[in-house]
Amino acid sequence: MPLYLGIDGGGTKTSFLLLSADGTVRSTFNGPSSYYLEHGIERIERVFVDGVAAVTERAGIGPEHIDFAFFAIPGYGESSANLARMSEMPRVALGHERYACGNDMTAAWAGSLAEEDGINVVAGTGSMTYGVRRDRDVRVGGWGELLGDEGSGYWIGLEALTAFTRMSDGRLPRTDLYEAVRNVVDVANDLDVIDVVSSQWEASRARIASLAPIVAAAADRGDIVARGILERAARQLVELVDTARANLGFTPGEIVPVSYSGGVFKISAIRRTVTTELQSRSVDYDFRPPRLSPVVGSALHAARLGAQPLDAAAIACLEREARNDTSLGLPRESRTSDSPWVLLGERTR
Repeated sequence: MPLYLGIDGGGTKTSFLLLSADGTVRSTFNGPSSYYLEHGIERIERVFVDGVAAVTERAGIGPEHIDFAFFAIPGYGESSANLARMSEMPRVALGHERYACGNDMTAAWAGSLAEEDGINVVAGTGSMTYGVRRDRDVRVGGWGELLGDEGSGYWIGLEALTAFTRMSDGRLPRTDLYEAVRNVVDVANDLDVIDVVSSQWEASRARIASLAPIVAAAADRGDIVARGILERAARQLVELVDTARANLGFTPGEIVPVSYSGGVFKISAIRRTVTTELQSRSVDYDFRPPRLSPVVGSALHAARLGAQPLDAAAIACLEREARNDTSLGLPRESRTSDSPWVLLGERTR
């Protein structure tokens, strides 16, 4: 039976999943980060080599038995100078050329919508949308923390820090969010936040994004400033979706499936506001929880690129398995409506 390998790279970990054509997961493996901008291309190549070796060994096969693989790589396609080198890395790991590379946004879309036409909005440490309609695909957003990433965990964290500075010097009245941020940055003097964020945290995207749960908790307690930050974040994400819809050419009356991935969507207020905003813009939007995780989506995409896409029965088998097996990485909020928040550490872009 044909075997397909999906790889979903990220800033925290890289997930590998080996899938049979009937929807059976043969093996999984999690390796370290594959974000080349932080670790360099040579390190990422080693992550791929070790991960492929581990996931195939667990299945009792060699890489030569993989019919097709898809490598979803963070930052892929965002640097023309590195594109050729990054495209060669999987060949070293597999020992053959039955593979394709793409940005990790592709795996997020393929998993959340099981490769159905529609739009996936990503909001983790970064933010972007990726959508597909017939033979057309588009990307909106994902310009990085300096140029964009609106509505992301980083954006929410930065908004919280900005609110803190304004509350500290009197430009905003102090609310519960002020004390919540102050406790996290752990400063004796408010001005010390400059040193903490710039020097101690080294302006880390992940550290700043980790403030997003603080904002969510303050909003749950009724903090008006925190609620405003989350509402603005949700509207920024909806703007990404709305632009992708227009760019894809969806026509009035045509249903537009929309799903999501990334830690920001663990915030119930974000999901509620996105739902409301989408409905206010068009009755054609069908906002739904993700069906499968990005790494499963990557394996599904490998099967499609290998000219043997999984049928509906195989995908249904995968969905049943994912609901019962947390190692498959199905987003927790799609299992239960009352999911707890976990800190944002992944690079989702």
